[in-house]
Amino acid sequence: MQYDVVVVGGGPSGATAALDLVNSGHRVALLDREGRIKPCGGAIPPRLMQDFGITDDQLLAKVNTARMISPTGRMVDIPIENGFVGMVDRKDFDPFLRARAAEAGADYFTGTFVRIKRPEGTPVVVYRDKATQEERELPCKLVIGADGAKSRVGLAEVKDADKVPLVFAYHEIIKAPPKSEIYDPKRCDVIYDGSISPDFYGWVFPHGDSASVGMGTELSSVNLKQATAALREASGLTDCETIRKEGAPIPLRPLDRWDNGKDVLLAGDAAGVVAPSSGEGIYYAMVGGRVAATACAATLASGRVKDLRLARQLFMREHKMVFRVLGSMQNAYYRSDERRERFVSLCHDIDVQRLTFEAYMNKKLVRARPMAHLKIGIKNLAHLTGLVATTRV
Repeated sequence: MQYDVVVVGGGPSGATAALDLVNSGHRVALLDREGRIKPCGGAIPPRLMQDFGITDDQLLAKVNTARMISPTGRMVDIPIENGFVGMVDRKDFDPFLRARAAEAGADYFTGTFVRIKRPEGTPVVVYRDKATQEERELPCKLVIGADGAKSRVGLAEVKDADKVPLVFAYHEIIKAPPKSEIYDPKRCDVIYDGSISPDFYGWVFPHGDSASVGMGTELSSVNLKQATAALREASGLTDCETIRKEGAPIPLRPLDRWDNGKDVLLAGDAAGVVAPSSGEGIYYAMVGGRVAATACAATLASGRVKDLRLARQLFMREHKMVFRVLGSMQNAYYRSDERRERFVSLCHDIDVQRLTFEAYMNKKLVRARPMAHLKIGIKNLAHLTGLVATTRV
């Protein structure tokens, strides 16, 4: 059987692409190696739930407050007005997405991608079956590589796929402690402290009966497990039972090209679509899967391989400005503890708080209050130039 599309990787991006393609009448194979759980805080906005049909029963918690913690321990609590942040555990969320795609009609295979060959000009995905360890083949017309950062599909097929910078993330899922002054099951804690991460941040995110405690860094010299142990100690979570531990690279910017110009297209982390500054990836991965499905459907209908470029064009048209602003913020504030201190100080501002979470909920820069944007720009400049004291409360 020849498939229209073989999707390699069954995370949020690949599973979304497979579902959309099946729903548009295409023959789809979804290949996933299973058994791998990506380190992830698990935060998803209501926009994701609306756009991708995710219901409340997939949520482990609904967060209503974000706490920003500075290097000196200053805490700024930001209420999430008119909404919430949903929390999922990738251990359960990813299999749910794969099962949903399979139930819709995608043929699901478990195994590891090996290579793509083209004996008759069209691609054949070769994979190693998980149960038998034998090599098997999936003939197709197009391939979507949604197999994560350092994508094996991308490295083999797409120019410069190896040049995207990476943050190395690590987290530990722990048994959640009772609610207290230091832990709230409806609050996400984001820790901006160079002793935890010299160039990114640490987090404590509630997952109902459990919690994700982790950090990320681009620096290979940082010991991720030691840094996470220090974070747990600082957060009063050292004595909590550890349920599991996970680590993986996370891309820092979208690739300049997502396709190979003939029959392969990348999506999700493989294409580098993780938001700078926040490291948010689930929503953007699912959007990446959707635009990949759109581009493949267009290519199959038209026969024009240039239509594969639609995936990146559609994604960047909608999200380029947000990524640019978040990237500038990371470059400006994550350089030193003095800068991180100023960033948390800036978070006191009510305009910053409101526009930040409006943008998070809606996934676009809010233009409804131009004067607020102007005020934020002025305040941002004042903090970066040192005109505002970091001791401000």
